[in-house]
Amino acid sequence: SMTEKDFNNHHHSTETPRGDTHAGTSSDRCLPEGKTTAGDGLRIAIIGGGASGFFAAIRVKERLPMAMVDIYERGEKVLAKVAVTGGGRCNLTNSFEHVTDLKQVYPRGHQLMKRLFCRFNHRDTCQWFEKEGVRLVTQEDCCVFPFSQDAMTVVRCLTYKAKGLGIKIHVKHRVTAIERETIESPFQIHFTENKPTEADRVIITTGGSPRADGLAYLEKMGHRIESPVPSLFTFNMEEQDLKQLMGCVVDPVMTGIPATKYKAQGALLITHWGMSGPAILKLSSHAARHLHECNYQETICINWANESNRSLVEKEIEQISSSHPQKLVTSIRPFQLPARLWQYLTARAGISPERKWAETGRKGTNRLIEVLTNDCHRISGRGTYKEEFVTCGGISLKSIDAHTLESKHCPGMYFAGEVLDIDAVTGGFNLQAAWTTGYIVGESINP
Repeated sequence: SMTEKDFNNHHHSTETPRGDTHAGTSSDRCLPEGKTTAGDGLRIAIIGGGASGFFAAIRVKERLPMAMVDIYERGEKVLAKVAVTGGGRCNLTNSFEHVTDLKQVYPRGHQLMKRLFCRFNHRDTCQWFEKEGVRLVTQEDCCVFPFSQDAMTVVRCLTYKAKGLGIKIHVKHRVTAIERETIESPFQIHFTENKPTEADRVIITTGGSPRADGLAYLEKMGHRIESPVPSLFTFNMEEQDLKQLMGCVVDPVMTGIPATKYKAQGALLITHWGMSGPAILKLSSHAARHLHECNYQETICINWANESNRSLVEKEIEQISSSHPQKLVTSIRPFQLPARLWQYLTARAGISPERKWAETGRKGTNRLIEVLTNDCHRISGRGTYKEEFVTCGGISLKSIDAHTLESKHCPGMYFAGEVLDIDAVTGGFNLQAAWTTGYIVGESINP
């Protein structure tokens, strides 16, 4: 049987070094680069030592070499999430080859991402890392990884680059409040166990907050908070017969929640607690708020045939039936379904293991077609997907300037990464949002 970790490596072909990693030229850009100046004496504090925080710090320090740039991380290590993402291999972006509309991969924030991609997109990310010596590979599933298959390659690249530029990194610095007397005054940043510090500009890159009270100090400053709820999770199910198929993979399937617009496609993995895999994680991302509102008690329908045209499914079943009338129904599997799953589905259609194709009858055939195209199961709760813990919600995009990512309520304060109400499906898209928003903030800050 297949574990979830095995599943992350499932269907990955032999990887070859990425070829087209050249970023767009200046003609691809929609907007000019930020103005360059030394930034003498400017103090810039970055709250959060994750992907977007490092990218913002590096970009602003490159543009303003005389500025004092400090990263304050609440945990004991910086870039902790980057180190575990993609099963410890770091799925740092995606080739976007099959993405025709950013809404497919960014359930929240797709319009802002479309605007920002004009200035820094996935091609720019690949070019940036390769220029810094991180060789990349693009897998068959369009996910981009370091050639080393080790997330620490990315972590080391970012930390060495930051330290080389003179960026100071402070760990175990948990912010409790940020205050400012007037718009002209510096920001006062307060920590739980460290002395307060001052800064002229503040960049908030604290990541997703599982609870709204984690953003209370920012709400107090006038920012609108979209209530955070989990996104990217697996589905718990009670049904024992289904869970007996643990380790069974079907790729691809269509999933959806009846009477809603929420749908997703991809590989599905049956686990000892219910269902996982990209088809489930994508659906959980698109339906994150809906599922939260119904307390994770909902129905999911699966099209195991991955065919939306029911008459084509009917044709396939009828063809098998007429070609193999004396064979057992369980012995010939349509749509290359795994044997264990097909036995389970025929039982769900009320067909006994001894039944031959010639004996199914019109009603039996219809039940088989229904179970292949519209197999409904009850979700009884939410599992976790530890590697990619993501929240939807955060700082409302209405509270920030869409061009600079500066706060509309607090000039001199900027936001990047998952603290914003931007989140994505699995596949490197969340990290791409971190690189893009971090870079844009680094471009936007001027003395």
